[in-house]
Amino acid sequence: MASKESDFLRAMYQNWSDRMAANPEMSIEGLRSLFDEWGKATAEPEGVCYKNETVAGVNAIWSLPVDADNSKVLIFTHGGGFAVGSADSHRKLAAHFAKALGVTCLVLDYRLAPENPYPAQIDDVVAVYKALLGQGIEAKNISTIGDSAGGNLAISSVLKMRELNLPLPGAVIAMSPWIDMETTGLSLESNAATDALVGAELLAGMAGMFLGESGKANDPLTNPLYANFENYPSLYITAGSVEALLDDAIRIHAKAEQAGVNTCLSIVEGMQHVFPFMAGRAAESDAEIQKIADWYKAL
Repeated sequence: MASKESDFLRAMYQNWSDRMAANPEMSIEGLRSLFDEWGKATAEPEGVCYKNETVAGVNAIWSLPVDADNSKVLIFTHGGGFAVGSADSHRKLAAHFAKALGVTCLVLDYRLAPENPYPAQIDDVVAVYKALLGQGIEAKNISTIGDSAGGNLAISSVLKMRELNLPLPGAVIAMSPWIDMETTGLSLESNAATDALVGAELLAGMAGMFLGESGKANDPLTNPLYANFENYPSLYITAGSVEALLDDAIRIHAKAEQAGVNTCLSIVEGMQHVFPFMAGRAAESDAEIQKIADWYKAL
C-alpha cells in the first residue's frame, strides 16, 4: 500500500490534468508555468547550497551538499517532455540525490522544444560533459541522471558521447524514463486509469514538439529502444508500478541487459510518475533514493 504522504504527488498531478483538460488550448508558456510547480512535491533538503552558473553556454544550477566529494558530479536533466520543466523545478530533487550519493550535481536548463527541437537537448548535455572533462573531472566520476524526458536524455546523451568517441561516464540513472517516441508501450493502456498525469495524447503532442520537422521517432538517439547498448555504463532505472510509462522502463532495462550492461530495474508498488519527487516527504521516495545511493557507491 502506498503511504498517505505519497498521495501528494498523485493529487498534484490530477490537479494539473484537470487544469489542462479545462484549458485544452493552454499555451506553452502556460504549460511551463504549470510544470514549474513540480518542486512543490519535494522537501527542501538540509545542508545543501545552490549556485547558478553557465557551463558551455548552458544555464544551470549547482546543488552542493556540505562535505560533498567535489571531484564527482551528477549531470541532471529534468523531465517535462523536452518542452517544460526547468532546473529550478528540479533543484531540490537533484539536491536530495547529491546529498545521498555524497557528490555535487549540476541541473541543466537545456534548450526546450518547440523553439529548439532535437538534437538541441542532447547537444547541450554533451557540451556540458565536455566542459566538465576540460575542467579536469574524470569521466568515471561523472554520471548522468534524469527523470521522464530527462531520463531519456540521461541515457541517449551517453549514446551520443560514445558515438563521438568520448570517454564515457561512470553511471547512468533514469527515473521513469520516457524512452519510446512511438508511444507503443502496453502500460500506456493498462495503467491509463491509475496514472494521474501521463497519457498517450500528452506524449504524442510533446513528441511532435521534440522531434520537430527533421527528428525521427525511431532514431536511436531519440528512442533508445533502437540503440545498441554494447560497452554502455552501469544503468539504474526506477519507475512506479501504476504509471503509464512503466513499460518504457521495463523495455529499456531488457534492451540494456541483453547487451551485457550492468543494469538494475526497480519498480516500486503504487507509485506515480517520477515518484522520487516526494523526497523528504514520503518514505517510498527516500528509500528509493537511498537504494540508488547504495548502488552508486558499490560500483
